[in-house]
Formats: sequence, C-alpha cells, structure tokens
Amino acid sequence: MLFAPCAQAQTYKVLRNFCPSGPPCLNGANPYAGVIQDAKGNFYGTTLGGSKGTCNYGQTRGCGTIFRLSKSGREAVLYRFTGGSDGGAPYGGVIQDSQGNLYGTTYYGGDLSCGSGAGCGTVFKLSKTGKETVLHAFKGGTDGANPYAGVIQDAKGSLYGTTYYGGDVSCDSGAGCGTVFKVSKTGKETVMYGFTGAPDGSNPTAGVIRDDKGNLYGTTKYGGSGECDNGCGTVFKLSETGKETVVYSFKGEADGLYPNGGVIRDGEGNLYGTTTGDGLPNVGTVFRISRAREETMLYSFDSGGGAFPLAGLIRDAKGNLYGTTNAGGVYEGCGGGGCGVVFKLDSTRHETVLCSFNGQSGCTSGAFPFAGVIQDSKGNLYGTAWGGGTSGWGVVFKLTP
Repeated sequence: MLFAPCAQAQTYKVLRNFCPSGPPCLNGANPYAGVIQDAKGNFYGTTLGGSKGTCNYGQTRGCGTIFRLSKSGREAVLYRFTGGSDGGAPYGGVIQDSQGNLYGTTYYGGDLSCGSGAGCGTVFKLSKTGKETVLHAFKGGTDGANPYAGVIQDAKGSLYGTTYYGGDVSCDSGAGCGTVFKVSKTGKETVMYGFTGAPDGSNPTAGVIRDDKGNLYGTTKYGGSGECDNGCGTVFKLSETGKETVVYSFKGEADGLYPNGGVIRDGEGNLYGTTTGDGLPNVGTVFRISRAREETMLYSFDSGGGAFPLAGLIRDAKGNLYGTTNAGGVYEGCGGGGCGVVFKLDSTRHETVLCSFNGQSGCTSGAFPFAGVIQDSKGNLYGTAWGGGTSGWGVVFKLTP
C-alpha cells in the first residue's frame, strides 16, 4: 500500500473554503454530506452550519445551508435554514431532478411539537428559484424521526430514505429503531418498514439504493444478530411491498461492525460498503456481499492507510473502489488521530492513499471527511471535508489523477 500526503501524479485543489473569515459564517460551515454535479459542472451540497442565529436545538453557528458551487469555485447560497418549520441541520446531501429542483432532508426542524421543540426533521424540495417546500415533517413515533441521510427518487417522482429514530416504538425505550420511508410527489408519506433491533437491525444512518425491480438496499448501524451490546449492524433488502430481508448481519469480528455508510451494487448484484470498526486493528473495513449473502472483507484499514470510514463507496468501470476515512493518514494532527484520507482500492485489494488530509491550508487542506466522493468522466474525484481549510470550517475539494 502507498502512504503519501498526495499520491504520485495526484493533484489536490481546494475549490471552496467555508467561512474563511470566521463566524457568523453566513455562507455555510461544516459540510457533513458530499456534493453532486450537474451537466454544466456546477456542484450542489449542504452545510450543517452557517447563517445567522441560534437554532431551537442549540446550534450557535447557524442552522445550515444549501449551496451551489461553480467549476471555478464561485459559491452561491441557495437557501439558509432557520431551524423552524422549514427544517435545520441537513446532515444529508441533495439530489436534483431533470427540472433542476433539489431534494433532501433535515435532521431537526419541521414539526416543532416533536423532539422537545427541536423538531424531528423534514423532507424538503428546493425549486430553481430558491423556494423551499417541506414535503413532509416527521412527527416521531410510528411516523419516524431524524433522518441523517438524503433521499433517492424513482421515475414517478417518489422519494425514499431512512430515519434514525421512530417506527416501532416498542424498540429503544420508545424512541424507535428507525424506519425506511417513501414520500410521494404530493407529500404523502408511507413508512415502508420500522426496524425492531434484533434480528433485523436498528438506527440506519445511511440512505438506500434501488434496483430495477424496486427493491431497496441499505444498512443499519446497530442491531442484527451479532454479539455487540446493541448489535453489530446489518445490510438489508426491502421489497416494494415492505418485506425486509437481512442480507448480512455483522458479527463484530474480522468481518467488521457498525456500517455507518450505505451500500452500492454492481451489475452482478454484489453489494459493497464499509464498516467503521473491527477488522484486524479495529479501525474499519471495506466489504463485499455476494448475491448468495456471503461476506468478504476486501480490506482492513490501519492508521496510516486511514481509519474509521463513515461513508460509502463509489466504483468505476474497472472495478476500483474509492472512498474516504474520517481519521488516520500520514499526518498526526487533528488530535493525534489523523485527519482522514481519500483512498482507492483496486480489484486485487491493494489500497492506495490518494490524499492524506492535514487539517491546514495547502495541498492537503481539510480534515474529517464524513462523506464519500463522486467521480467525473475524466476520473477526477470531488468531495467535502467537515473541518480544516483556511479557518477550520471545512472545504470542497478536487482530486485530479
């Protein structure tokens, strides 16, 4: 494996430093989710903080934003959340439809009678003109609460996603162990499944993907049949009719535990993802699950090659996998645990660290990437880091092969 600040022939560029002059960070701060790119090369994403005011849930540096970033790095704030009925704290990213509308979720806000006044989150639509519409405000209980991840959309315009809490209120002392939901174009929400903890899983932090038959696939961070205190997590399949199948239940051994990110699916039906823990040095793994539900640990991280991957993966036409880790790398900054890396894992399971963050300005600016990366037709990788940069409030970056 290759450990370097930026691997040979790789060029790292910061496209945007958030809040370069420090608070109040009106144009956003701390991007938790990644970015998407449109046909013109513009990027769209969310920041967890930014804008004025203190939100109902105690966030003192703003309630989050939706932004657009041009290829040249010029940023426009498309919307600033208030933390009220419009939502607040968008941990998840956005998707875009053919008309240019953006869709996503917020963890807080919405129905402020829920969540002790903080709200239980929303599903929103943002028009090209910047008008935000709350398609659904979660109410907690059987309805679901607090979505961490964004949504996907089918051909009819329906949106699908997960909530961390809610659903089966007999689970987790009444808080619920999370749901998979569907929201129609008109805003009608359907809870497709409520997790129960064991053996089906609990508390999904990632979203879902959908195959051509309408089946959904995803992960739960906890639950399942493993021997961890709260379960070691699962990979699940959910049919259009709401029948859940546990594709794999992590044991918390060399196979990994706590899958925080989602999964991707290849043409043969194999699923790929990451776990935040276990493997040989207990700092995370990359895994593959076959159609026969057999799990293979493709790679076990160590500190130099990255640690604690919190996001999912992307896969290119050659079968190479790309992702990020939230810690580790060649630099010992960021509290001594490393600031995270961007990595490539080839079909022979050889890992290359494409870039190791140092949390400061310069070639390796940025720290703590919570999200994964996207790739364009030329092989360039784009992503976000939650911290680091000019003032420590995060960056959008480009990595050129």
